[in-house]
Order: sequence, then structure tokens, then C-alpha cells
Amino acid sequence: MKKGAKRKAASQKQEENEGKASQKSQKENLKLLSKAKRAKTSKPQSQPEFFEDKRNLEDLWKAAFPVGTEWDQLDSVYQFNWNFSNLEDAFEEGGKLYGKKVYLFGCTEPQLVPYKGENKVICIPVVVAVVSPFPPSDKIGINSVQREAEEIVSMKQMKMDWVPYIPLEKRDSQVDRLIFQIFILSCTQRRVALKQMKIDRLKKYEYCLPYFYQPLKEDELEQSTEVQIIFPAEPKPVFCEFDWELDELEEFTDKLIEADELDKDQKNAFKEFVREKVREAKKANRQAREARKKALEEMSQETKAAFENMRFYKFYPVQTPDTPDVSNVKAPFINRYYGKAHEIL
Repeated sequence: MKKGAKRKAASQKQEENEGKASQKSQKENLKLLSKAKRAKTSKPQSQPEFFEDKRNLEDLWKAAFPVGTEWDQLDSVYQFNWNFSNLEDAFEEGGKLYGKKVYLFGCTEPQLVPYKGENKVICIPVVVAVVSPFPPSDKIGINSVQREAEEIVSMKQMKMDWVPYIPLEKRDSQVDRLIFQIFILSCTQRRVALKQMKIDRLKKYEYCLPYFYQPLKEDELEQSTEVQIIFPAEPKPVFCEFDWELDELEEFTDKLIEADELDKDQKNAFKEFVREKVREAKKANRQAREARKKALEEMSQETKAAFENMRFYKFYPVQTPDTPDVSNVKAPFINRYYGKAHEIL
């Protein structure tokens, strides 16, 4: 090869090497520039957020339907962040309800209580726990001063039933493998459907009371000699109570006439109405005694023992800075069927 050709080849090779070096340098500069841009636009690291762990039974009190509460009052029940940690603690080891089968239902008690320096009427939520190996009842009582007669109906008729409560830590488990210890009285009536409901049916929910019948104890109604009288008189009905052992009907009726509660022309009709109500009450008392006697005769020793050992616990909310103080309005009375709780917590 000639010298000129050698020099030309060497020169081309040098230019190729310089071109490659230049491209490499440009790529490295672009990488550095890109890193610099990312460094400038990167967001400052945010501080980690901490959320308080939910307690295992935190929503238990809310899950129990507040039986007998007016529909338009339900929202007011939940306007406060009520604390039922006493109910939750009762299921812990050493607690009143630990390891036991328990049936829970809710109710509300309107009470005048202090809150933020004022006395206010507050709808206080209450939870009743019944310790029992079987459901205490499958019925609901419907009663009020305005209603002529008491009704005892199936829970399902009012879309209520005992359903198992699943604690938070077990909600990812297979339901069919769980052993349930807590049951709550639930209601599946949807509030959105209330507008289409007849007034009488709607009011029944407000007069509902969880029903319980203790066959080992004579019911107060079996011993009662009083009847509620709602006589359909004009211009207004006559409301009164008549005791067939203490009151004399003629004298009782005359006093109502003197007090302008009853028109004189309706005296005989009122007396006959009262006699009919007394006959009905005596018949109901007799039937109740007979039914209780029969139930006791057919009852197994195991069931008798269950009724004897059945316990009622009444839970009020725990005092907190954000909720009204209910400590002075706690009472053992549950309702006319359950009577008084064995213990208030």
C-alpha cells in the first residue's frame, strides 16, 4: 500500500473513533441531565400516617338494633361517638360474658342529662346482654298507651331475628367454620321503604319491645287485677284503669261522669264495656297460668336449669369528654317483659 493511502486510512479510523467518543460523551451528559431534572422535580418525602387499630368488637353496640326507637330518632342516637368499651371488655378473659353464649339487643332511653354546661334531652343507647344457651325468645311485644290491646307477634313478622355477630378479626374467615358465641337482634327493614309503609305498620316499630317469658316465675300479668280501658266515647275516648278487686264499677263510673270524662247517656254502655274487658282479662290470666303449668310439666331438666341460670346485663355508654354524662340516669329496668337486669355496667 502506498504511503498516501495508509495516511488516509489512518485518518478515517481516527475520525470514527472520535465520533464514537463524542456520541458516548453526549449520552453520558444526557443521563446526568436527566438525573439532575429528576432530583429537582422529586417531591419531598411525606411523613408516615398512623391510624389507630380498630378494636375487635368496636361496632358491636351499633350492630344491635335499637328496638322501639322511632325511625326519625335513629340518626340522633348516632350523633355522638358513644363508647361501649365496657361491653367489649366483658367478653375478654375475666369479664362477665367471657366464654358464654350471649344474645344482645339494643334500646334507647330519652333522658335529661348534662352536656357542655347545659341540660339536654338525649336519646341514650343501651345494650342488653342475655346469657343463655338458646335464644331467649323469638317474639316481639307491641304495646303502648294508645293501643287498645297488646300484641305478641313473631320477630320475623317485624323483619327481626337473632343473627350471629362476627368479630372484626374473624371477618376474613369462612363463615361455615366459625363457632358463634355472640348473637344480635337485627332488623332488615330498610328505612328507604318507610315512605310507602302504612302509618299503623310504621307505628308498630315504635311500640316494639323485646319479648321474654319466664316459665319458672309467675308473670305479673297473671297476678294483675287491672285492665286498661279505652272506651270509644264522643267527643273523645275515655282512658282509664279499672281494678276489679279494688274498684266498684257503679261508683267508678259516677266519678267519671262527675269529672266530665264520660257523658251520662253513655253510662250503661261504658259499664258493659268495662265488664267485657274484665272478663277478657280474667280469661287471659287463667290461660296464662294453665300454659305455664303445662310448659313446666313438659320442660326438661336441662331447659329448667337454663332458665334458672339465665342472666341479664344492661350496658350504658362509658363516660368520655365527647359524650353526655349518663352516670346519674342508669336504671336496672329493661322492659315490662324482661323486668330488671341482674347487673348494670
